[in-house]
Amino acid sequence: MRVVFVHGACVRDGSWWWHPAAAALEDRGIKSAAPALPSCGEGDRAAGPDGPGLAEDIASVRAALTDSDQPTVLVGHSYGGIVASAAAVGVGSVRHMVFVSSYLPEPGESLSTFGADTPPPFLDFDPDGGTFGARPELAVETFAQDCSPEIGREAVNRLVRQTLAVTQQPVREVAWPGLPTTYVVCTEDRGTPAAAQREFARRADQVVEVNAGHHPFLSQPQAVADIIAGLS
Repeated sequence: MRVVFVHGACVRDGSWWWHPAAAALEDRGIKSAAPALPSCGEGDRAAGPDGPGLAEDIASVRAALTDSDQPTVLVGHSYGGIVASAAAVGVGSVRHMVFVSSYLPEPGESLSTFGADTPPPFLDFDPDGGTFGARPELAVETFAQDCSPEIGREAVNRLVRQTLAVTQQPVREVAWPGLPTTYVVCTEDRGTPAAAQREFARRADQVVEVNAGHHPFLSQPQAVADIIAGLS
């Protein structure tokens, strides 16, 4: 078994975000990968009005999935769940999907489908510049309040502006209805409240609750590794 991790919105360097959980899985002999998301500027084109969007993110993750025929657990975090849901369509090696404080979109749904009418205070939208991002001054208290100060600082350093169009771009097909799915509810999440996560989780086969904030793979990596390894 191998694991492919998909990071969330407005950040770069997926391998860093997942590295504590990846290391815990490596100790068990389970390899992992964390493909880049071009809409976050992780490529040769900058985020913006003409920048890469959801289609490019899906293609990047799909390339990682089809790089091997080894049985794969696909793990999506937050916005990454939307990308993962579409990227896995028709990929036979994907045997299980895990959604961490994430979205499980139906065809035709987009990130904006799940958003509130009023933008949350921890996000900054720039329609003229065609990007959005997390406000650095609110990032730790919102998304990493249960992480160490060092992890919090490193997380803030990896915040980026993302192409705004991804919030409106719907998925056309999704893989999760035909695959075993596990949803990880993060009960102390201040970005996506646990009540909202539990509503998303109604679409999953299995639900696990973890007493953690938005990034349990940073604050409680062993717990996340245990969940994933238990699926093999």
